[in-house]
Amino acid sequence: MNCPLLIGLTGSIGMGKSAVAAMFEAQGVPVFDADAEVRAMQGLGGAILPAIEEAFPGTTGPEGVDREVLGQQVFGNPEELARLEAIMHPAVAERRAAFLTANRDAPILVFDIPLLFEKGGAATLDKVVVVSAPPEVQRERVLARPGMTEEKFEQILAIQTPDDEKRARADHVIDTGTPLVETEAAVAALVAQLRNGA
Repeated sequence: MNCPLLIGLTGSIGMGKSAVAAMFEAQGVPVFDADAEVRAMQGLGGAILPAIEEAFPGTTGPEGVDREVLGQQVFGNPEELARLEAIMHPAVAERRAAFLTANRDAPILVFDIPLLFEKGGAATLDKVVVVSAPPEVQRERVLARPGMTEEKFEQILAIQTPDDEKRARADHVIDTGTPLVETEAAVAALVAQLRNGA
């Protein structure tokens, strides 16, 4: 039995990674969205709420994790962040294993992982696709988000691998600084190329 080709999809904030992930799905490629899994597990009735509440009392409520309250406790505090990751990572790994099992017959699988290079996960994948756009396009997109400030944006950029470094380490780069139809065409062409290779 052939194993699926495992593709890592990553990109810095505001680069259009979620849009590109949706384009892969539109091409019939199953996508594992690590962030969506985390949100589901931290949301209403989420599987890891008891563990988070035990480790960080007062950070969960009727709707699940209060992301702002939890964020205040862990953001900029490496020890607390490591405690949270020790809860989150095994739970996400379990979901990822289930996704792999459910889609083992697919020729290609995409793993949408925002901090792929930062957390050292690239080695477990066959190829890495980086989503990128010019810095001015990125800035405009990010600053248009509700509650985003220049300061927050700079803080996020500071903890992310620089875009030019990501592009240099990528097997493929998808440019989202172009019209949407061009990006969609680039994704469709890449999927066709990967299927032929797989």
